[in-house]
Amino acid sequence: MEKKIVPTTFDALELDPRIQRAIDDMGFEKPTEIQAQAIPLVRTGKDIIGRSQTGTGKTMAFAIPAAETIDTNEEKPTVQVLIMLPTRELALQCSDEIKRLTKFMNGIRPVEVYGGAPMDRQITRLKRANIVIGTPGRIMDHLRRKTLKLNNVKLVVLDEADEMLSMGFKEDMETILRETPESRQTVLFSATMPPSIMAITDEFQKNPHVVRVSRKEVTLDNIVQNYVDVPMGRKLDALKLLLYYYHPSLSMVFCNTKKMVDDVTEALNKSGFNADSLHGDLKQSQRTTVMDRFRNGATSILVATDVAARGIDVNDVEFVFNYDIPQNNEYYVHRIGRTGRIGKAGNTVTICSGRRQVLSLMDIAHAVKSKITEIPVPTSNDIHERMNEKNAERVEAALSGNIGQHYVNMVNLLLEKGYSLFDIAAAALQMNFNEKEIKIADIKKERKQYSKGKNNPIDFTKIVLDIGRSSHAAPNHIVASITERSLLHGSDIGKIEIYDDSTVVAVPSSSVNEVIDQMYGAKVCGKPVKTRLFEENRQQKRFDGKKQNRRSDKFPSKKSYSSRSPKKSHTAKSRRKG
Repeated sequence: MEKKIVPTTFDALELDPRIQRAIDDMGFEKPTEIQAQAIPLVRTGKDIIGRSQTGTGKTMAFAIPAAETIDTNEEKPTVQVLIMLPTRELALQCSDEIKRLTKFMNGIRPVEVYGGAPMDRQITRLKRANIVIGTPGRIMDHLRRKTLKLNNVKLVVLDEADEMLSMGFKEDMETILRETPESRQTVLFSATMPPSIMAITDEFQKNPHVVRVSRKEVTLDNIVQNYVDVPMGRKLDALKLLLYYYHPSLSMVFCNTKKMVDDVTEALNKSGFNADSLHGDLKQSQRTTVMDRFRNGATSILVATDVAARGIDVNDVEFVFNYDIPQNNEYYVHRIGRTGRIGKAGNTVTICSGRRQVLSLMDIAHAVKSKITEIPVPTSNDIHERMNEKNAERVEAALSGNIGQHYVNMVNLLLEKGYSLFDIAAAALQMNFNEKEIKIADIKKERKQYSKGKNNPIDFTKIVLDIGRSSHAAPNHIVASITERSLLHGSDIGKIEIYDDSTVVAVPSSSVNEVIDQMYGAKVCGKPVKTRLFEENRQQKRFDGKKQNRRSDKFPSKKSYSSRSPKKSHTAKSRRKG
């Protein structure tokens, strides 16, 4: 078993002074474990296998030796370093990292090549490149066009090699490696080591030195993992409440499908959040714009699918929210790895709905050897208290500094007009902070249970939903919507009367106001509905005229809800036969 090198300072690695200066500017003091182990080994020229997850700083582990490898005194530029990665996002991020590391070095010319971008521009840039970073498919395109020559390559890096193989790039990778000199150094990074990876290493590496970083150390140490359990109809509300409460400067929301990504993004933007979506249907130019906005902070929330987010490397993501339960353990590890990058603290909250989803999440927790803790969904009071605390801290910081004389003069002017200091301060705070009204009903975990029977009858009050037969609403749709969003059981709901455009429902009188509040923003049959009290005197006359279009019963009876009685239907049928 390889003995691990204890992480030390970058100074101890004796880097090129120009690279050390760039690292100092970037604010890094200590190398990560993979950097501390890999950098000295790659510099020796040995072939390396690095077993490491994303988020460990492995890009810098190979980028630093790659930059030091480049001979900038060549008369004619040639490609000396080739870096292969599975996605265009990773290619762009790797190129950016190399540019940051070499900003004080002359003659380092990295070029990224990937599909979906103009070929002509890439060809022009390749003529001067000495480092090429690209996806296997586009590298193959350039080899076929003879716009890329690899006969002078000294170092090849295969980053996320297992992912490239799973995406079907095996033959391309092998062809590209055969185009490089046998004397080259080959460095391979992979999270897993399936037989297909071992076949690559056996054929294209010479006595590779293995560097391992354990999964637990990589992905989970700095990440607080929590979950909430809410009714299915309240998942979006739960996400909004969590965003209001934690108010992260950058966060990611993961969904399992493209449609859900679009739906969640649209709902968040309508509620005043700043969100962008990322999935496979976006063009490359759109993906680039979305990622640039997210990295620059122009967008604070990125809603994405697992595949589209592969390789995203943004160091300051504070929170990851799993809107849908990940489809497998690897997806969960990949998702939470977007936060807690390179030793920074991270947070993740998974939104579950019901016992089945909670159990699925617990299976994932067991598989990845992690503890995922249940937390309550923040209430509106929790959110306002947290906002007040943060705002109070800002005021305290201002009070500890110098206050401009013109503000003091303003206070004196208002005092002369008879206003108290208390009222002046409160008005100033209101003008400055002006908190947004949160129109989301609180989500409570415990459900109420109403007892029934002759000795304990339930007192019902009617409510009205503005949806009916014309929207194909049925009693089960109505009951499902109410029970998902409130604390009622199906058996607590009384008589349901469905008309063409409205439905009257009897609910326990003690919970009627709570049900109306909880139904804010609800949907029935995919249509947003409004809920209000049934006003007997004003509305009964209008409903009485439509009783022939009414379906009525008490849920969950198994009785048919046909709008005609069996007798009438039979008579009508007999007449038609006659």
